[in-house]
Amino acid sequence: MRNLISTGSDFEKTAGYSRAVVQGDFCFVSGTTGYDYKTMVMPEAVSDQTLNCLATIDQAIKDAGFERSDIIKANYIITKAEFADIVFPILGDFFKGIQPAATMIVAGLIKPEMKVEIEVTALRQTNS
Repeated sequence: MRNLISTGSDFEKTAGYSRAVVQGDFCFVSGTTGYDYKTMVMPEAVSDQTLNCLATIDQAIKDAGFERSDIIKANYIITKAEFADIVFPILGDFFKGIQPAATMIVAGLIKPEMKVEIEVTALRQTNS
């Protein structure tokens, strides 16, 4: 059964996507930028944007019925290579003890104020 999770963001409505999609034991969280989706404010600092990305992802995972520890894969996009040294400690704290497989790419994002985008995949843990 497919379950769609939304933040209620206008981006999701306009572009026709969901913040997250649950299919079976998997949860796929869309690329998430640093907006505070309650206020639609984008902070200037890449560190603050990263924290906002992770807070949005954390909420989407919870809304989908998953735990942060279910995250098995993360993709990070930053707009400048020098941002890596800023976001690595934040990611390390967030994923402490989870350590998903991960990829970081340096690339442009769709709006100039966006400095980081994060996408994750989670697999519901089963007790064996």
